[in-house]
Amino acid sequence: MICELANSLWLAGCLAEAARFRGAATRVEHEQQTLLRHVLAANAETEFGRSHNFSSIHSVHEYQQRVPLRDYDGYQGWIDCVSTGCPDVLTRERVRLFEPTSGSSGAAKLIPYTRSLQREFQRGIRPWIANLFLHNPALLSGQAYWSISPATTPDSRTPAGIPIGFEDDAAYVGGWQRRLLRAVMAVPSELRKVSDMETFQYLTLLFLIRASKLRPISVWNPTFLSLLVDHLPEWGDELAHDLERGTVRSNRGLPDGLRWLMCPERRRAADLRAALRSSNPAERHARLWPDLLHISCWTDANAAAPAARLRTLFPHARIQGKGLIATEGMVSFPMVGQADAALAVRSHFLEFLPVDSSGEVDPASPQLAHQIDRGQRYTVVLTTGGGLYRYLLQDMVEVTGHFHECPLVRFLGRSGHVSDWFGEKLNEAHVSEVLRDVFDSLAMTPSFAMLACHTVGLPAGYVLYTDAIGSDEVLAHAAARIDKGLRSNFHYHYARELGQLSLVRVFRAQTAAETYLSVAVGNGRRAGDVKPPALDRRDGWSGIFGGYFVTDDFLQLG
Repeated sequence: MICELANSLWLAGCLAEAARFRGAATRVEHEQQTLLRHVLAANAETEFGRSHNFSSIHSVHEYQQRVPLRDYDGYQGWIDCVSTGCPDVLTRERVRLFEPTSGSSGAAKLIPYTRSLQREFQRGIRPWIANLFLHNPALLSGQAYWSISPATTPDSRTPAGIPIGFEDDAAYVGGWQRRLLRAVMAVPSELRKVSDMETFQYLTLLFLIRASKLRPISVWNPTFLSLLVDHLPEWGDELAHDLERGTVRSNRGLPDGLRWLMCPERRRAADLRAALRSSNPAERHARLWPDLLHISCWTDANAAAPAARLRTLFPHARIQGKGLIATEGMVSFPMVGQADAALAVRSHFLEFLPVDSSGEVDPASPQLAHQIDRGQRYTVVLTTGGGLYRYLLQDMVEVTGHFHECPLVRFLGRSGHVSDWFGEKLNEAHVSEVLRDVFDSLAMTPSFAMLACHTVGLPAGYVLYTDAIGSDEVLAHAAARIDKGLRSNFHYHYARELGQLSLVRVFRAQTAAETYLSVAVGNGRRAGDVKPPALDRRDGWSGIFGGYFVTDDFLQLG
């Protein structure tokens, strides 16, 4: 009853914004121009606004002429100033917190969050939630798991004392609706205080098993969830023991604030023992969570294969893609009945830079949301209430259709993520597409597949690190096809012809996804935010992953 009441109140609070989005979808140009005018007027008296003369901008064209395109490095100086306590730098509103990005390499980038930016996120989240509940009312009556990541550093703050990082996904919801969401969460947000990854996973599983009426699950990376439930056979006896006694083994380290939640759950312990006798994981999960209806996670680009594995692990639940939600802003959100995600046209002012067939971005011809065409590819440019103006997000999307006037888009990968050791200029979006095409052609569904350059020995070459099931011969054929696909990039082809790069090789990586996650968390990234990689720009992965190279004899087949 508590869950149904809380979820019903949450739905009621989302309906008005859902109606506003439906109206905006019929007048995209007007809605977007209104957003831009509001952001410029609100921040005209900031240091950034005065230097770009916001007060005299009266059209989109003038805005584009006055404010150059910038990536994060172009904002670094202003953001550093905000972090030390300087007021009115990028926004008139105070910065409430900084959220670290989850980029694939380099130092963490801190994105300023204001009240306006959080409202902009809510303008995309609320139509999504309303659409979800209205199309599946059974979701209202159960508990939910919204991803929680363990804190990598305790209570991080900037020199001015501004907090760094959200506690959990519920923070994106904001306000009184956040309190409603927490009332139905199967895993309490206090669990983020557990910094040891194994302990965090164990306790998360313990709370999830307690939730016999679990209905929706929301995570970012599908691998995050699959790695979690893969531990069930290993930890099953210990979990059942702790459920029976309402305790946690002392070295697991349950935070003091959660001890009052622990009570004996003998029935769930029996359910777990019965589930562990299942003949396969899908049956095990269906026995543990028979009411699970919905899993929200990334499903596009290199997350497609891990999401496909989730479908085999939870065949009784619907898998829905998240759309494109970046740390910097909300670009799109899913809608039941639509194959791809709708642009969040009420959240931020959006621009799109065309991308040609070779992956080159045209910064001189920005298109607006009402101008982008079906079948075309673009990189996204954001203007937000958080103080990022014409910000190069470097996420690439393809327009696949429209909902009224509102474009539907699919995430393709990172346009600015390039590996370039010998002038080959491999782009992650292109690599992701090649991997997907090759795996589809060979009916392979690896849960982990990443390309990275291996420079030890001569000549150097790219290596496919994967946990794919199949013979060495099949993997060698996959490597040859990947190499052929990469050769459509002129720069890679030239490096291959010059002998600077060898044929793509294959490394069978053991526990690849878990190892990659561990490395990422060790570098300070949030566990739940680590994206499935298609391309990594770093060397040395053969010394990090356990496993072996497929023999050169098989590679000659290519």
